[in-house]
Amino acid sequence: MQTTRRKLLTIVTEALLEQRLVKDLERLGAHGYTVSDARGMGGRGVRNAGWESSGNIRVEVVCDDAVAAAVGAHLQAHYYDNYAMILFIGDVEVLRPEKF
Repeated sequence: MQTTRRKLLTIVTEALLEQRLVKDLERLGAHGYTVSDARGMGGRGVRNAGWESSGNIRVEVVCDDAVAAAVGAHLQAHYYDNYAMILFIGDVEVLRPEKF
């Protein structure tokens, strides 16, 4: 089995940012993404998704190093100061690298 290393970006943020964030990801070179609802507690308190405006989403993107760096820099510059958002990045092995 031949695998190729890519980055997995996981973004947890406010649901109201979904449409803006999706446009940013596409513009920055992401070939795809997965969005799911998220609940939890962090520095800004409990986010229970009871109301659409108070819910969180989890966005996952598998991409190459350049796209990961561009997305990370963009999120930090444009969102971190004003929105509840975290980003974590890890290495993953994929079987069909041309998709990412």
